[in-house]
Amino acid sequence: MSNLKANRRFRIKKRIRKNISGTPSRPRLSVFRSNKQIYAQLIDDVNGVTLASASSFEKDKDQKGNKIDQAKTIGKIIAENAIKAGIKEIVFDRNGYLYHGRVKAFAESARENGLKF
Repeated sequence: MSNLKANRRFRIKKRIRKNISGTPSRPRLSVFRSNKQIYAQLIDDVNGVTLASASSFEKDKDQKGNKIDQAKTIGKIIAENAIKAGIKEIVFDRNGYLYHGRVKAFAESARENGLKF
C-alpha cells in the first residue's frame, strides 16, 4: 500500500485481528467506513461465513441526515438483523478506525438496540 494513511490503518487492523475472532455463538461485528458510506457485517471466522450485514449503500434505506445519523441507522439495522438470526453477543471489530465519530455512533446504536459487546 502506497498511501501512508491506508498503510497505517492496515497495520492497526492486523494488530487488532490477531487478538479477536468471531465464533458461531459470538460472531465478529466488522465495520467499514468509506468517505460516503458505512458497512457492517457479522462474521463467523471459524466457518468463514457472513451471518448478517447492513450498509448505508442499500437503496431501501433512507439517506436522510448526515453521516453520523446514517451510522446510527445502520447500527440499529445490524442489531435487528442479528437478533433475528438469534445473536445477542458479539465481538466488535473497529477495523483499524479510531473509536470516534461514525464508528462510535454506530457501536452505541448497536448497543442501544440489543447487542452486547
